Amino acid sequence: MLKILINLAKKSVCVGLVNLGPILLLLPLVTFPENSRAAEGASDPHTVLTEVGKIVSDHGLDQAAAVEIGGIRQWITVRGRDRRNPLLLVLHGGPAAPDIPNRFLFEGPWTDFFTVVEWDQRGAGKTYELNDPARIAPTMHAARMVQDTEELVAYLRKTYNVPKIFVLGHSWGTILGLQLAERHPDWLYAYIGVGQIINMREGESIDYQFDLDQAHNKSDAVALKELQAIEPYPERDGSLPIKKLSVVRKWSVRFGGLTHGRQSYDFWADAQEISPDYDATDIKALDAGSAFSVPKLLPEIATTDFTSINQLKCPIIIFSGRYDYTTPSEPVLRWFERLSAPVKSFSWFENSAHMLYAEEPGRVLMHLVDDALPLAASQGKATLKGH
Repeated sequence: MLKILINLAKKSVCVGLVNLGPILLLLPLVTFPENSRAAEGASDPHTVLTEVGKIVSDHGLDQAAAVEIGGIRQWITVRGRDRRNPLLLVLHGGPAAPDIPNRFLFEGPWTDFFTVVEWDQRGAGKTYELNDPARIAPTMHAARMVQDTEELVAYLRKTYNVPKIFVLGHSWGTILGLQLAERHPDWLYAYIGVGQIINMREGESIDYQFDLDQAHNKSDAVALKELQAIEPYPERDGSLPIKKLSVVRKWSVRFGGLTHGRQSYDFWADAQEISPDYDATDIKALDAGSAFSVPKLLPEIATTDFTSINQLKCPIIIFSGRYDYTTPSEPVLRWFERLSAPVKSFSWFENSAHMLYAEEPGRVLMHLVDDALPLAASQGKATLKGH
């Protein structure tokens, strides 16, 4: 094939043709059987996506390592196309639902503007694999997880020699992130809450009523029977038994309260099977970590109530899905409106429920760039050093 194209090019020259561009542009597309990349396993989606997502820019960072946080090894990645950009630490939801296995779907464009730090928290994903569950079981408390967050931010500030970073929390991660913002506002350019939790019990009550209303409106007898069987929810003492919560989540997902317009979470979970960051063993650890973490943390999560926080001393940005009934926005907006902060903004995502990265990834990027990034410049963004 290559010889034919070259001969055609020579022939074109001989007959006086000067427009060789279309022919020459074809040359890089030629495949040589003897050097077939398919034979080397390049067609494997993990291999392909790893290569596609690789950071190769001159000033970029592409690091993955287990670091000592809270007395155990915890897995983090640090990725960005320009180390002169500010650090953005992502606090995943769940508990124990890391973003790393799905980040290839949304995070790439973020790395043009931020150096993005992903973290598999205590009891989650790769961090779950790295540690003896029996050893860390007694440490699975919200307070310890907040301390882990503080230690990780301190590590990042020291390692990359920066005074401040951005912190973005999603769902359960907002419980960690908001406490960090309250305790250490001087560490942050801004705190960004996505699917923010303010009053867990109120949110669960709203979700339950949403499910009941949908079941009535759709005349779904099965949903009505299952939902009515768990009344009252939450319990009269405010607790959220995991069996009851599972019923509420089942129907909330079915009725679009997790991802708007979808009845299943399978699309997101299935994508993990081709993740460039997680192999089959990691996927098993993902499920095991969730089963390990949720029962231990849920009783404390059920008591979460930040309504008494009236002031933050760092900027705060909230992203809320209009159809989010996993962490309903009503109590968040009411809290936000009376909150005092140096800078604050609240953005509705009109086509989203709870999974904003999946549902409106372009708008998430736009708001990160328009709402968050200028805050680093206004507060004297520092260039990452030493790595």
